[in-house]
Amino acid sequence: MSTKTRGITLVKLGGSVITDKGHAFTARLDTIYRLAEEIHHSIHDCDLRLIVGHGGGSFPHTVAQKHATQRGITGSESCRGIALVQEAAARLNRIVVKALIKSGLNAISIQPSGAAISENSRIVKWDLDVVERLLDCNLVPVVYGDVSIDLGQGCCILSTEEIFRYFAAKLPVERIVIGSNVNGIFDKDPNIFQDAQQIPLITPEKFDQVLCFLGKSTGIDVTGGMRSKVAALLEIVKRKNSIKCSIIDITRPKNLEDALCGRKIIGTTIQG
Repeated sequence: MSTKTRGITLVKLGGSVITDKGHAFTARLDTIYRLAEEIHHSIHDCDLRLIVGHGGGSFPHTVAQKHATQRGITGSESCRGIALVQEAAARLNRIVVKALIKSGLNAISIQPSGAAISENSRIVKWDLDVVERLLDCNLVPVVYGDVSIDLGQGCCILSTEEIFRYFAAKLPVERIVIGSNVNGIFDKDPNIFQDAQQIPLITPEKFDQVLCFLGKSTGIDVTGGMRSKVAALLEIVKRKNSIKCSIIDITRPKNLEDALCGRKIIGTTIQG
């Protein structure tokens, strides 16, 4: 099948997995290199057309909180915050891209802050022709949570899920896999409550029922935590109900590879 007709899988490496959110600018290198190997195996063994995304974790979120970058340009220091957030996000991205290249993949960084225009924290313009051409050359684009110029408030923070929302509307995306540090969505925080029950399926009709269960991420997260992430995924499946989204635990070895290759694992599915 031609690369131009094969569907695209979007996969996110969560910031809480690849960094230590409790310590600023701390990457979990062993985890990043393990996940890079799993992505490499899945692409070659299961013939995937893949775009990798990752969260910022303790890199840009730390700087963004200090400068309130998510609130826009509010004062004389805001532009300094834009520069520092972009640098921190790009720093983590280079670590991820380096790991993917070392695994054997031809990974290439895609910088959202240099390409996307947003309005009220939503992407409204981004020419994705370059991304499509990279895929056709069997390269693996790697996007990431980043700062963006915003027509409404001057600047904003783009989550990986917001980037995926835009990509899903513009590209032939078939599947989205969100890698987290838990097995999907629960009715309580599973890191605190032993009796927490997993929610295996979320549909647009069920969203209000699970809304109260969705809280913020552990550690600093200026993109709104799990609630905003699930809301973005639900918007994707509402607009294109052929897309299947999964939230899985990628701290467990082989889980990401199994999920990408379509093998059954525990997690939460979001679909229309």
